[in-house]
Amino acid sequence: MRAFIAIELPEAFADEVDELARGLAGVCEGRFVSQENRHITLAFLGEVGEAETRSAMGALDAACGGRGPVPLQQCGLGTFGRSRDATLWLGIEKDPQLMGLTARVREELSARGLAYDEKDFLPHVTLARRARVPRGSLGDLAFPLPDEATRVTLFRSILGPDGARYKPLYTCPLLAG
Repeated sequence: MRAFIAIELPEAFADEVDELARGLAGVCEGRFVSQENRHITLAFLGEVGEAETRSAMGALDAACGGRGPVPLQQCGLGTFGRSRDATLWLGIEKDPQLMGLTARVREELSARGLAYDEKDFLPHVTLARRARVPRGSLGDLAFPLPDEATRVTLFRSILGPDGARYKPLYTCPLLAG
């Protein structure tokens, strides 16, 4: 199965990201990601079996244990790819707690011999794929207010004709104190 580890967006932040996406859908063409599929990927594992899944759960326990909530602060929009066929995303500030958690998750995966996509971590929430972003102003958009994430989850990615669905397999709370 395809799997990845991600921060789940807190409810209020997720609702505000959804409002932003609705505003963008009015000025950008593209395949917008549904609210339940939005997250911040910390590590993409790719294809894993049952043993690797159990090891990933152990890595999450070790990486998240004793850690408190992670601050989330948006830092504007960005794209991957060409402007007429891009992935449109909302950037998230590289807060030291977020960056530390990501590094720890990846260290624990490596310590267990689990492979993951080792690209540099750029914290973001994907808003749309195959987006056509117009040049110039996108209008008056409402960006999400700062919040704190309290859940890191191992997800299964199920690919289908209408895109991917994500099924939570294991969640670790971030509730130190």
